[in-house]
Amino acid sequence: MSPRPKQLSLELGSPPPSTFENFFVSANREPVQRLRELPGAVAQERAADRLIYLWGETGSGRTHLLHALCDAGAHAGLRCRYLSPHHALADFIFDPSCQLYTVDDVDLLDEARQIAVFSLYNEVRAHVRTALVVAGSLAPVTMPVREDLRTRLGWGLVYQLAPLSDDDKMAALVQAARERGLQLSPEIPHWLVTRHYRDMPSLMALLDALDTYSLERKRAVTLPLLREMFAELRE
Repeated sequence: MSPRPKQLSLELGSPPPSTFENFFVSANREPVQRLRELPGAVAQERAADRLIYLWGETGSGRTHLLHALCDAGAHAGLRCRYLSPHHALADFIFDPSCQLYTVDDVDLLDEARQIAVFSLYNEVRAHVRTALVVAGSLAPVTMPVREDLRTRLGWGLVYQLAPLSDDDKMAALVQAARERGLQLSPEIPHWLVTRHYRDMPSLMALLDALDTYSLERKRAVTLPLLREMFAELRE
């Protein structure tokens, strides 16, 4: 097996923005559809379920969906806020002018931020034209957070996100390539998924780099071309 070049993701640049359009749904059709509908429902003050908790293992798409929701919310004219353990405590304070809050990796928040998210739940519940979507790695009952926050996580809709299988990832690469007008030889998706990066943002960044590389060299996208690109990236 080829060694995994740690510097590769930096050299490829940032992955494309996370949207609903470039999220491969697979077995997660219901939660994705619910999130797609949420911005419009909040904007029209008709969102029946304004509190949603998403959980799933690493690679299940939690972070992608939170960013996609903020992107869709912005297009719907909403002021949105994405929060994670890296954000300042002040960012977690409720702002009536913000209609859509998302909180990532809730299980990694320190106690002060957990208390702030607990308050966010209460404020959003009291303000009709707001919504809160929180994501974590475990189901609410087993979350290693404060008891009061653990209770809040189960207040609204709770969805477990199913991770993509290797077959799903290969199908997602084929779909993304087709959207870019890129023809992949059949062995490329399998080689990328099983030999290098397993997460979808890195795989999509590789696909974009491969598209650019093939255009620059005016050559079809084949496995020899892909290996040549990796060889250059390691130099």
